Amino acid sequence: MQSTKHRSSLSVPCLVCLLGIALLAVPAQAQTFAYVTNSSSSSVSVIDTATNAVTATIEVEGRPIGVAFTPDGSRVYVANSESNSVSVIDTATNTVTATIAVGAFPQGLAFTPNGSSAYVGSSFSNSVSVIDTATNTVVDTINIGRDSTAVAITPDGSRAYLTSTGTGAVSVIDTATNTVIATIGIGGAPVGVAITPDGSRAYVANNSIASVSVIDTATNTVIATVAQAQPVGVAITPDGSRAYVSNNSTAAGSVSVIDTATNTVTATVGVGLNAQSLAITADGTHVYVACFSANSVFVIDTATNTVTATVAVGFAPVGVAITPGIGPPTNKSLCKRGGWKLFTIPRKFKNQGDCVSFVNTGK
Repeated sequence: MQSTKHRSSLSVPCLVCLLGIALLAVPAQAQTFAYVTNSSSSSVSVIDTATNAVTATIEVEGRPIGVAFTPDGSRVYVANSESNSVSVIDTATNTVTATIAVGAFPQGLAFTPNGSSAYVGSSFSNSVSVIDTATNTVVDTINIGRDSTAVAITPDGSRAYLTSTGTGAVSVIDTATNTVIATIGIGGAPVGVAITPDGSRAYVANNSIASVSVIDTATNTVIATVAQAQPVGVAITPDGSRAYVSNNSTAAGSVSVIDTATNTVTATVGVGLNAQSLAITADGTHVYVACFSANSVFVIDTATNTVTATVAVGFAPVGVAITPGIGPPTNKSLCKRGGWKLFTIPRKFKNQGDCVSFVNTGK
């Protein structure tokens, strides 16, 4: 299962794990789906979260790992580690509409809030590829520390936080200039990263030193360390009150629940072996956890912190992303695609002119 190319001492399930993406607290869409990358099947499973049934299986290129939705939910981007590419899936048809060449062994990826750019961490090329989502072309490449792994972007879109397992650090990228403006020493092998909805904190899973580091994004310093078993993935609830952390273990997979007010573990939920990426529904009610060795996704009810469903998917699932909630438009392209019809915050838009006016003025 392990790639012969990989330089790190971590196991494949650990290396290929991907951050969960923190979602903003916005109303959920009528239909919500979880897209799961099956690394050994070279496919993506689509789960209807209303029924927890797999409704589609999409073939992509070699060993997919990272997966993320565009903010408007119209497309899913998948990082294919063996083929050094990103597949673009149209969520309306569940077909691959584009394939983009990126750096070697891409793993994590994340979008700017306006959906204009995707940042893809490539482990073997020690870099981040910046994709223009309008043209699906790489417009910039940023050199980062060894073994770039996971990416998270602040809610205001101004900075990207990238973990580097080889250097034990988190790099902070200014998205306006695509330059590294800070490097935060974590130690060990930082893997997953997620940012709180208010943008004030970044939570980083440090697999080899069994902890989660909490970074103050105003000062880019570590302000707390929370002991964990073998943490790999992190996702934060829409209200910012809890961080869910997947623990990659071949003995007993689990997910820890951290109270972000106190940075203490308040619950531990047993899931499948080699828990990897995890994602939280936009309404905050459920967590979906990809478990590599179980070939399944485990569904956790956040009200009770118990597993309420187990969904069989392809072989060796790693990444998971969930349909984002619908919020106010952030760019004119959402208006032009008729997205204004769906928005109810802060008010209904009667026409595209209203939508464009809101984008320009916020009123």
